[in-house]
Amino acid sequence: MELGRVLVVDDDVLILRALQRVLDAQGFHVTGKNTPEEALGELRERPATLIISDYMMPGMNGVEFLTEARRICPDAPRLLLTAANDFRVAAHAVNSGEVYRLLSKPWNHQDLITTVRQAYEVGELKRQHARLTAMVHEQNAELQRMNGNLRSLVEERTRDLLEGMINALDYRDMETQWHSRRVSLYARRLAEALGLPQEELDEVEMGALLHDVGKIGVRDSVLLKPGPLTPTEWEEMKEHPAIGFRLLRSIEYLSGASTIVLQHQERWDGKGYPAGLAGEAISIGARIFSVVDTLDAIRSDRPYRSGQPFDVALREIRRCAGTQFDPMVVEAFASVPETEWEAIRARVEKMAAKSAAADASDGLGEVGRFWQRRQKGDSFD
Repeated sequence: MELGRVLVVDDDVLILRALQRVLDAQGFHVTGKNTPEEALGELRERPATLIISDYMMPGMNGVEFLTEARRICPDAPRLLLTAANDFRVAAHAVNSGEVYRLLSKPWNHQDLITTVRQAYEVGELKRQHARLTAMVHEQNAELQRMNGNLRSLVEERTRDLLEGMINALDYRDMETQWHSRRVSLYARRLAEALGLPQEELDEVEMGALLHDVGKIGVRDSVLLKPGPLTPTEWEEMKEHPAIGFRLLRSIEYLSGASTIVLQHQERWDGKGYPAGLAGEAISIGARIFSVVDTLDAIRSDRPYRSGQPFDVALREIRRCAGTQFDPMVVEAFASVPETEWEAIRARVEKMAAKSAAADASDGLGEVGRFWQRRQKGDSFD
């Protein structure tokens, strides 16, 4: 059985032929060269799996040759043939790592075969390890690609489900139609003003979009009641953040958004619900949301009043800094020009108009179109 290619270097032709015969008989494919220079040229053309060199050779000794050979074929074990009086010098090459093992000259036939086979097996183990390592890296990369595709599919299916939930909520509570879309873009802009990283920007935007999803679990008689709620009804309404959190918390990529949903009714002074959190115990996304939610509430028409100008909303938000709102978030909000907030509102109004005129057969729905355009980076103009 042919094992692998062995390169043998010796300036003594008789020794070279003797080594070739021994190794050929063991199943190796042997190439012999008389000079180190010829051997190095051969290695550059055809790498070897094992290299055997004499020590005493003209021009370049065996250690110098094997040092250069190591640079060309780093994975090939190297054996050095030495006479007794060369042993001390050659042993240094073993200690420095240039040579795997020494072979005495003249050699014992069985020792030669055993040493060559051991060296070859060491080389094979290294090569197998390299192949396995490369295979593992390749498989890991493939798994990551598969996981990425699976993650994209899960996110797509999840968005479809959430689209249905939000649309169902919109149909139940028409007063809030497009409110979630506006506050999601408001929240992202405010998060940008605060310098949040990209990953958190996405969480804030998604959390704001889904903030009221828990109202899907509130009875119509409570959600749509035209007059004031009774204390019992109010307690039921206050459950909607926790309901939304329970709907979203098991979805990995919505974990950050689910916290915003849970805390979006908390206040900086601790007088909010459901947990009465205060200050920085409230997530930054929920603190951002409470500001832009107030902006949208003041700017939007209500059955009992018309929408108010932006400066009215700004004064009210500033007045509530330190009580309802995080003062730092309020300052960031005030730093964004009014024109930017109004531009976002106008863009969503255009979205609403286009959605109303869209062909119902496209199968996307309002939220589907919203996220499709957001993912494409559409300006909504």
